[in-house]
Amino acid sequence: GKEPYICVWDSYTVQTVSVLKDVHTHGIACLAFDLDGQRLVSVGLDSKNTVCVWDWRKGKLLSMAPGHTDRIFDISWDLYQPNKLVSCGVKHIKFWSLCGNSLTPKRGVFGKTGDLQTILCLACARDEVTYSGALNGDIYVWKGINLVRTIQGAHAAGIFSMNACEEGFATGGRDGCVRLWDLNFKPITVIDLRETDQGYKGLSVRSVCWRGDHILVGTQDSEIFEIVVHERNKPFLIMQGHCEGELWALAVHPTKPLAMTGSDDRSVRLIWSLIDHALIARCNMEEPIRCAAVSTDGIHLALGMKDGSFTVLRVRDMTEVVHIKDRKEAIHELKYSPDGNFLAVGSNDSSVDIYGVVQRYKKVGECVGSLSFITHMDWSSDSKYIQTNDGNGKRLFYRMPSKILITNKEELKGIQWASWTCVSGVEVNGIWPKYSDINDINSVDANFIGQVMVTADDYGIVKLFRYPCLRKGAKFKKYLGHSAHVTNVRWSHDHQWVVSIGGADHSVFQWKFVPDRKLKDSLHIAPQESLVDSNSDESDSDQSDVPELDSEIEQETQITYRRQCVILYHKVSVCMVMTLMHKLFFFSYRGYDCRSNLFYTQTGEIVYHVAAVGVVYNRQQNTQRFYLGHDDDILCLAIHPLKDYVATGQVGRDSSIHIWDTETIKPLSVLKGYHQYGVCAVDFSADGKRLASVGIDDNHTIVLWDWKKGEKLSAVRGSKDKIFVVKINPYMPEKLITVGIKHLKFWRRAGGGLIGRKGCIGAMGRADTMMCAVYGWTEEMAFSGTSTGDVCIWRDVFLIKTVKAHDGPVFSMHALEKGFVTGGKDGVVALWDDTFERCLKTYAIKRAALAPGSKGLLLEDNPSIRAISLGHGHILVGTKNGEILEVDKSGPVTLLVQGHMEGEVWGLATHPHLPICATVSDDKTLRIWDLSPSHCMLAVRKLKKGGRCCCFSPDGKALAVGLNDGSFLIVNADTLEDLVSFQHRKDVISEIRFSPGAGKYLAVASCDNFVDIYNVMSSKRVGICKGASSYITHLDWDVRGKLLQVNTGAKEQLFFEAPRGKKQTIPTLEVEKIGWASWTSVLGSCCEGIWPIIGEVTDVTASCLTSDSKVLATGDDFGFVKLFRYPAKGKFGKFKRYVAHSTHVTNVRWTYDDSLLVTVGGADTSLMLWTYEMEGHRDSRQCDSEESDLDSEEDGGYDSDVTRENEINYTIKALSTNIRPMFGIKPHLQQKEPTLDERQGVVRPPVSRALPQPEKLQTNNVGKKKRPIEDLILELVFGYRGKDCRNNVHYLNDGADVIYHTASIGILYNVATGSQSFYQEHNDDILCLTVNQHPKFTNIVATGQVGDSADMSATAPSIHVWDAMNKQTLSVLRCYHSKGVCSVSFSATGKLLLSVGLDPEHTITIWKWQEGAKIASRAGHNQRIFVAEFRPDSDTQFVSVGVKHVRFWTLAGRALLSKKGLLSSIEDARMQTMLSVAFGANNLTFTGTISGDVCVWKDHVLIRIVAKAHNGPVFTMYTTLRDGLIVTGGKERPSKEGGAVKLWDQELKRCRAFRLETGQITDCVRSVCRGKGKILVGTRNAEIIEVGEKNAACNILINGHMDGPIWGLATHPSRDFFLSAAEDGTVRLWDIAEKKMLNKVSLGHAARTVCYSPEGDMVAIGMKNGEFIILLVTSLKIWGKKRDRRSAIQDIRFSPDSRYLAVGSSENAVDFYDLTLGPTLNRVSYCKDIPSFVIQMDFSADSCYLQVSTGSYKRQVYEVPSGKQLVDQAVIDKITWATWTSVLGDEVIGIWSRHAEKADVNCACVSHSGINLVTGDDFGMVKLFDFPCPEKFAKHKRFLGHSAHLTNIRFTSGDRYVVSAGGDDCSLFIWKCVHMPH
Repeated sequence: GKEPYICVWDSYTVQTVSVLKDVHTHGIACLAFDLDGQRLVSVGLDSKNTVCVWDWRKGKLLSMAPGHTDRIFDISWDLYQPNKLVSCGVKHIKFWSLCGNSLTPKRGVFGKTGDLQTILCLACARDEVTYSGALNGDIYVWKGINLVRTIQGAHAAGIFSMNACEEGFATGGRDGCVRLWDLNFKPITVIDLRETDQGYKGLSVRSVCWRGDHILVGTQDSEIFEIVVHERNKPFLIMQGHCEGELWALAVHPTKPLAMTGSDDRSVRLIWSLIDHALIARCNMEEPIRCAAVSTDGIHLALGMKDGSFTVLRVRDMTEVVHIKDRKEAIHELKYSPDGNFLAVGSNDSSVDIYGVVQRYKKVGECVGSLSFITHMDWSSDSKYIQTNDGNGKRLFYRMPSKILITNKEELKGIQWASWTCVSGVEVNGIWPKYSDINDINSVDANFIGQVMVTADDYGIVKLFRYPCLRKGAKFKKYLGHSAHVTNVRWSHDHQWVVSIGGADHSVFQWKFVPDRKLKDSLHIAPQESLVDSNSDESDSDQSDVPELDSEIEQETQITYRRQCVILYHKVSVCMVMTLMHKLFFFSYRGYDCRSNLFYTQTGEIVYHVAAVGVVYNRQQNTQRFYLGHDDDILCLAIHPLKDYVATGQVGRDSSIHIWDTETIKPLSVLKGYHQYGVCAVDFSADGKRLASVGIDDNHTIVLWDWKKGEKLSAVRGSKDKIFVVKINPYMPEKLITVGIKHLKFWRRAGGGLIGRKGCIGAMGRADTMMCAVYGWTEEMAFSGTSTGDVCIWRDVFLIKTVKAHDGPVFSMHALEKGFVTGGKDGVVALWDDTFERCLKTYAIKRAALAPGSKGLLLEDNPSIRAISLGHGHILVGTKNGEILEVDKSGPVTLLVQGHMEGEVWGLATHPHLPICATVSDDKTLRIWDLSPSHCMLAVRKLKKGGRCCCFSPDGKALAVGLNDGSFLIVNADTLEDLVSFQHRKDVISEIRFSPGAGKYLAVASCDNFVDIYNVMSSKRVGICKGASSYITHLDWDVRGKLLQVNTGAKEQLFFEAPRGKKQTIPTLEVEKIGWASWTSVLGSCCEGIWPIIGEVTDVTASCLTSDSKVLATGDDFGFVKLFRYPAKGKFGKFKRYVAHSTHVTNVRWTYDDSLLVTVGGADTSLMLWTYEMEGHRDSRQCDSEESDLDSEEDGGYDSDVTRENEINYTIKALSTNIRPMFGIKPHLQQKEPTLDERQGVVRPPVSRALPQPEKLQTNNVGKKKRPIEDLILELVFGYRGKDCRNNVHYLNDGADVIYHTASIGILYNVATGSQSFYQEHNDDILCLTVNQHPKFTNIVATGQVGDSADMSATAPSIHVWDAMNKQTLSVLRCYHSKGVCSVSFSATGKLLLSVGLDPEHTITIWKWQEGAKIASRAGHNQRIFVAEFRPDSDTQFVSVGVKHVRFWTLAGRALLSKKGLLSSIEDARMQTMLSVAFGANNLTFTGTISGDVCVWKDHVLIRIVAKAHNGPVFTMYTTLRDGLIVTGGKERPSKEGGAVKLWDQELKRCRAFRLETGQITDCVRSVCRGKGKILVGTRNAEIIEVGEKNAACNILINGHMDGPIWGLATHPSRDFFLSAAEDGTVRLWDIAEKKMLNKVSLGHAARTVCYSPEGDMVAIGMKNGEFIILLVTSLKIWGKKRDRRSAIQDIRFSPDSRYLAVGSSENAVDFYDLTLGPTLNRVSYCKDIPSFVIQMDFSADSCYLQVSTGSYKRQVYEVPSGKQLVDQAVIDKITWATWTSVLGDEVIGIWSRHAEKADVNCACVSHSGINLVTGDDFGMVKLFDFPCPEKFAKHKRFLGHSAHLTNIRFTSGDRYVVSAGGDDCSLFIWKCVHMPH
């Protein structure tokens, strides 16, 4: 299927236990349970054949991975080892291990034991043995991942099934045999099913199951046999059916309960008995059968064939009566006439032939006239007429026996049909959906007596309709079961059963028909339970009996909450706008389209929502607190049973549900990711642990959550129509109920899904629209309120009775301890007893009932009630008009909150000298509000039309209101009575303004592009301003009342002179000088900066300037209120922004004294009040504004190390390319030239009398027996990754051990002994490392590595959590960070792990590492994040720092919420690049910056800056847990007082500096850690140093090269010393036995190569700049140096007789120097004709020849010292070489792998014994071969550990060790050689 799912069900109760969905696509290929049945593995049919592991009881996905590129046929758990699986399929078998959330495969190695071929089935046995069945009939036996033996010819053909049990294994194959084997796979017995009684040729076994002495066998031809072992030749047939091909033919016996079927498999299954469901007879025909009919007397059976013939058989003994072939095309329909005389045969040749039955089926005529193939036929009862349907959907009638086509309609009127199987015709119009004309209904059969008919269609559905059904789209019941198309369906002769057959599923279904009469008696039969219900949702037709919808409900169902996505990228530059605002008060409540969204909290406050804000209202103090976590309209609200937490659900693209605390207003959990467009209903369970939510997507998805963990427990599609309410059963949290439009369903949870049952209405009533629901006093009882005013009472799923409760819909219900309360559209609140028997009391909401002290007014009597809540002795009521009322039990009503209703609010005016404002809205009301602390509505008046603008006169006595029909009126501001009204325009009045001063003129702007000017005193129009090309949006007067400024929708800024309205042109500079009485314009140079970067005209909707012209407030279409400094010149001004309204802010106004800002929201109808604090008296309370994001260009300076780390490109090894710029054909692809002998056709005798060929290599241990090396073990690593990683050196075991990493190795270093041990499970470079600090998890380390894309495959980035002491992997987390993981951190309890990715979003992810479960993930920042760390005392709070980034995060459930660090409180603070983070008590956070400062944050606000804590960037900080002291490390030049490491107190006030005595010019510290009295420091120069706190003594523990690649490597001729030379300009001498660096020489230039003289007394070093130096080893004095070349020296060599020095360079040359002439080093000669740069050189043992390998993959031999090239191959073959380091030549052709297209083998070295060869390549592998290896792709062992690019490799003397040098990782690996025993 498209969205396939897995059902786990109980085979005894046949109930679904769990549904697993949302992961696989296309389909599910195989399933397997593990041993204890807790986990299930599944394989998908998608292109990657995804493998998933489920915890099926919870419905939770544990792990997934791409399975294989080709089909997987079988998968099984290894029942003897935990967490291991095996899968097999096309040409592969894979062995999987499950660790953490990662499934890691290893491919089975077929080797030489068997052929690589398709494996069809498998079974696991003890001791890592796996048995598998192959396509050729062999059984392959695996041990580990290797094929150890094959059992040839176990079956003659493919083995399809293998089953393991206690006694052994059973296999079944295509050869029809079942074989039994014992536990060691020795054969026990064979059962050949083809030889048994039931057998037949071609029987093929597809499935076998062996238990005890019974064996079940399933065959390809749909049979199931049971075999008892001791009677093996008598298998018992349990089940059978048709096999391949389609199944089309079905006929029912006219008098007996028998059915016949026939299929493309050429068999007639005659005859199925409908009573005991057995097959009575079968016979095979020559041709595929397409249709069948039984004669009326039941004697003959006619069969129509696919080839156009038909056959008649006797039913009694299946003998043939006649076989006739008159047609070429398939026969699709045949029918006997009711009198038994004729047989009508319809074929695909578009005609119906009539045959006489009595005349031995002689053809008596044909009916022609149809234009397409015949699909259905029916006879009339008197056999005089026949009707046909054809493929065009035409219905034709013929008269019998004359075969004439009837065209006259009258003649057809009275015909009685004997049967009805046609799909077109008036009587069956209703079977077609309303708007379809497709022939997807395959078959119909009518039951005239029961007046019902059944249909079969292409979607696998059998439907039951009334007959006749005349109008399209009739109602039906539908029944599922068939898989694809149902080809035919028939009633049995007594109408007791229906038989249906499936085309592709070859199955015959038999259904029992329960007529309506019986339904009433059989209410105890539960309706069919399935994910799709039986009486379907889609069957609403024109005459369906659904009552009309209430208008309000209609409106609500049509509101759409789809949001257009508008993404804004602000890149604006920052400086502070000196203001702060706080949200103060809200006038409104969302009631017009929400319900049950109003509650009392524990403390008696009231919680509700409006716009995007959750409001907690304290009615004693008349104050409000706000929850501002949502970013769009809140649609629903539910309160926790303890009344302290609230859940709110919002609209939006990726909408979320927030659970927050009403006391602290802090979010506890955020649930995201399942509801696409919004959440319309939420409900807590009675224990408060679970939450149910419903989305507003098309399917109204229902989700059940564990909200604390943020986990989705189950989800299901709810209904096509809107769902209003979801309620969780208070007694059984597994059950819930949903109600909505024509919908009421009872759900129960099953694993990851929910299974629903419709409410059974029975004969009680009709399906009605339900508006609310509530559970009663037992778990079975439920009550629902309908749209007609009834309350329905349900027990289990059955309707018991209905009670009339209200006039009009019941919108709200609430259960109390001893009863219920309901509220309806009629404005009445009713209290009921606990059975809804009687109504105890009603309260009508009327103006008269308002309590005397109540402030504010009711808009109308009996408003529609949308929410009710009880508590604290009061009833709380929310109305559709946006009012919240409190009804006392004794009757009086108090008004608490009110606001506008639906429609948009645009008009807003503030009073000139009182704290009052007026609003006017599309809901046709004008309201006056008091803004002083009493916060109430003073007056309200209904208007005839909605309005868009209003304005107070300058004296405040009059109020002008512009209406939407083009009229406007002026009313008395106190009483709101009309003074005067005008109508001159047709379109909406968009703005209205009194002139300043006396208010003599009134300017009225309308949407038809005019501004009219009226004289208020004389009430006349005195002028019209023309010239605007679009509608007018804003108007302002100047102070003198002479000039009007106008904005239009076309972004014009125009000026007119009053009172006549003459257009004026005013230059921009003058505009600023004019004194404006008000400024609400959004255009002009003064406010250019208020427009965002991407803006349309309508983006900024309103603005308003304070009276002192300092601050401009704007409102925009995205719901933001912003403050700018005025004038806001220049583009993209700096601002502060406040989120409040959910969609657009339509208007903003300052009050008369600028102390408050009033804003109104368009669609959210709310009025908000903000207090404004001037600078100077600003309290330090926090505000909820966000700064405008502006990258100030300077981020605190530049630092090369930071830049490098930020811009570094991490390559993964699998994608690495060659490090040298080689060209030419790779050695293994070159054509070999024939030798001289081959050319001349000489055949040498196999035993030659010539001298034996000399050795290839001079060997030094002549006397000893040579022992080949069989393995390499990593013994030492010199190197530490400090140049681009940080915080990656830690103490373990109280400072006894140090842990760090380099390349892909984690290293544990013992400080006392200097020994190292390694963690080598990573397959690519480690980038970060952290240690778990919790005592429960001692020595547990997490490391993150680079990787490819995040596709969960083996090369994806991953995090390993492991035990540092025993190197056991505890968990592997494959992550969704593409490119790699750059930071990891454990939480305080050690159970959570935080990781940051290198992907472009720098995703932050939180894991439960022990289970491998990802808890939360979120994009972190668009630029690099360097570090993210948990607070040491928290599991939910952490901080991330990066390039111009610091964010404070909270984990709420499964969501990550973050706050940007606020800099505003400190003057001139800039957001710098932050590099490190540390923590202090009381929520203090310290971040180190690139400029050397440390910022100190309290919560998320910057409170002070420790200036210049270091002189350079502060790269690392460490918080000591036991005493709170903080260590910082930075980049500094060592000086007397300063040091690169400092130890600070807990507040970062005092510090002590430590100098690192490394001798570097600048110390750059990358990692610090503090143990008992010691500080551990990791530097950029790859040193790890221990600093004593008391004496400040430095002890260097580890050295390494700081920059790579390390090109030069040379081993001492006799001792275990070696030299390395690298790009960092140093040559270092290392001692393997002492495990340390003995010496280092800085050369000042990058070194490329190094070599010991044969005696070991001199060292030659070749430089990158073409110079070379010779040093004396004892004194390290320079013996000689020379520069004859300009480009890099690639290799340098002493000849074995110490006479010559050969120097090979990039200039395609080798120079020879004679050392006997002394240190002047004059060149004696050089080699010519080298085709490319030199890579490696080797001298022959006699110092006469030099072999040179070059960059064009050619190896050449030259004479020494003449430099002539030697071309005679025969001579070359005889040379014995002193050393062999060449990667080219026939002797080493086998070292080139098949995968070397992009990457090369870089280095090689043959052992001193001359029988082994090690190589290093661009993939970072060390490989061990035998030498020589002349066959291509030779066998080898590989050793991993290095990053990409190995640059050099050498054996030490005596072949004791191999040293390998890394390119990217600047590390030296020392491998111990394990020699074969003698």
